[in-house]
Amino acid sequence: MATFTLTCIGDDRAGLVSDLSAPIHAHGASWNRSQMARLGGKFAGILLIDVPDAKADALAADLAALKDAGLVVTVERTDEPAAESAESAARWNLELLGADRPGIVAELSAALAREHVSIEELATDVREAPMAGGLLFEARAVLVAPPAASVEAVRAVLEAIADELMVEINLSDVPAA
Repeated sequence: MATFTLTCIGDDRAGLVSDLSAPIHAHGASWNRSQMARLGGKFAGILLIDVPDAKADALAADLAALKDAGLVVTVERTDEPAAESAESAARWNLELLGADRPGIVAELSAALAREHVSIEELATDVREAPMAGGLLFEARAVLVAPPAASVEAVRAVLEAIADELMVEINLSDVPAA
């Protein structure tokens, strides 16, 4: 069995997921995990699939052919099995809210990288600030750190950049599954 990580992007329209799922199903592959969204008139996603080794090359070719239908798909073979093993890593939820300005994600991600903290999931949005005018930037993330990482140390680093960025940052443990 081969495991592939796929990325896809195309102009948003009805039927894109159907176009993507048809060859996956036709080649006996299993759709395991995915994140997909419509942003700026485009539909984009990332997904993890398992496909029988004998059908892997044919599936990759059929997915590449979706470009003719307006969906660009990249296929990367991955060594990580679809049923990802539970790690002993520390996992935290991050929530950030503050006045929008350039550089928030760059400064946040650089601070996390210096602490050896990875961003596993990230969702951001900009919205109107109620009653105050202007725009608010909001971010929600799942962070993963080495098992020995100290939540207090990471929290201190985040509090320091929160003051610089003039944003509020909350860090909490990811609830056990």
